[in-house]
Amino acid sequence: MAEKTGMDKLDIGALNPEQQEKLRQFKINTRIANEKYLRSHPEVEMLLSDFLREVFLKRPTDVREFAADHFTDPNLAKTIYSKLQGNFD
Repeated sequence: MAEKTGMDKLDIGALNPEQQEKLRQFKINTRIANEKYLRSHPEVEMLLSDFLREVFLKRPTDVREFAADHFTDPNLAKTIYSKLQGNFD
């Protein structure tokens, strides 16, 4: 059974062409800004890929608890910095 998202009765014609174009431009500009941010902060990609790698390797039963432990690890910053420097121990 599909989940209800609140968009069941989405009115496709709710935006006029000018509003649709503004929304399209907003989405493009947001994606560009996000990409620039991620390129200037490679640690974000390393944080996420490191976390996902650990999830797939350990396959924890409670992912939320695992995430909380992972991201509150006092050595996390050192680990990520080390990996950014090319040390993948």
